[in-house]
Amino acid sequence: MKSSRLLSVLTGIVLMCATALSSAAPAAAPVAAAATEAAGASASASAGAGRPGGTDRTDYFRVTLLGTGTPVPSATRAGYSTLVEAGGQKLVFDFGRNVSVRLWQLRIPLGSVDAHFLTHFHSDHLVGLPDLWLTGWLRPPYGRRDRPMALYGPAGTRALAEGLRQAFAADIAIRHKDEGSALTGITIDAHDVAPGVVYEKDGVRVTAFENDHGDHIRPSYGYRIDYRGRVVVLSGDTRFSPAVVAQARNADVLVHCVTLIPDALLASNPAYRAIYDHLSSPEDAARVFQAAAPKLAVFSHIGLNGDATVGQIVERVRKTYAGELLVGEDLTRMEISLDGRTGTSGGIAVWQEKQ
Repeated sequence: MKSSRLLSVLTGIVLMCATALSSAAPAAAPVAAAATEAAGASASASAGAGRPGGTDRTDYFRVTLLGTGTPVPSATRAGYSTLVEAGGQKLVFDFGRNVSVRLWQLRIPLGSVDAHFLTHFHSDHLVGLPDLWLTGWLRPPYGRRDRPMALYGPAGTRALAEGLRQAFAADIAIRHKDEGSALTGITIDAHDVAPGVVYEKDGVRVTAFENDHGDHIRPSYGYRIDYRGRVVVLSGDTRFSPAVVAQARNADVLVHCVTLIPDALLASNPAYRAIYDHLSSPEDAARVFQAAAPKLAVFSHIGLNGDATVGQIVERVRKTYAGELLVGEDLTRMEISLDGRTGTSGGIAVWQEKQ
């Protein structure tokens, strides 16, 4: 895409995209300079022509952060959602606020997604699902789903799908009658899945595993995606979890949640302690990164409470973790080379699409 900026990820880089985007720099090199100056790291960058290797490839392994936010209503950080593209397939994990908007910003028709995966039933991971489902069924170019919508998630996913069908029965009936949209495209093929391999097609394998989102939020899943010997792991919402470490050990990309509550806010409002009982602090995430040693650690589902900043998250992580770290923004994209030649020795290229 013309709006793409290709950044080479070098050892020790911390790409603070929030700073980069707010600077509105016109070229990739100034963006990287602003980001790394704020992070206290060093890096080099070059303006790219878009996705690595040209636009005619169909076989690649790519991760796009569709939404990096939390329940906080934000124009810049949509609700949590991640797109993984592998072997010509498009997989979406979680469906936070504005997931449909982010997909269409990439000119990806909502109906073209091959499979959808839910980590747990918190609303900030679900509120975008009805939009993705219903709008993806419409006939204009942004929709055009003509097959059942494949949905995988913990026990309760099938009941969720049935509830959606009932809630929007009138809309479905009207559009079917008025617009002639085939009912096949509005059908949800929902699967309640247990931990283990939940999806496997044309060399792409998705494994669900239980993370630790708190004592009362079970099951709650993370997902591991394997393709051609490369690995992407999505932690899901979790506090420190040995299961995430086990699944992500030596992975190419680990996308992990993080939340930061300033000490003064925690002291003045102890209710915030409940957040740390369910989500990873910077120190928790650093423990995971240190133990798992992924080639690239990435933050998404970024909770900035009170006056907390991205820089403070990075500072606290860097006390114990010195590996490659990326603080994601909406529409940050990563491609894992399948031949080992892209980006770093780990074969990962990173770039930022325009929101």
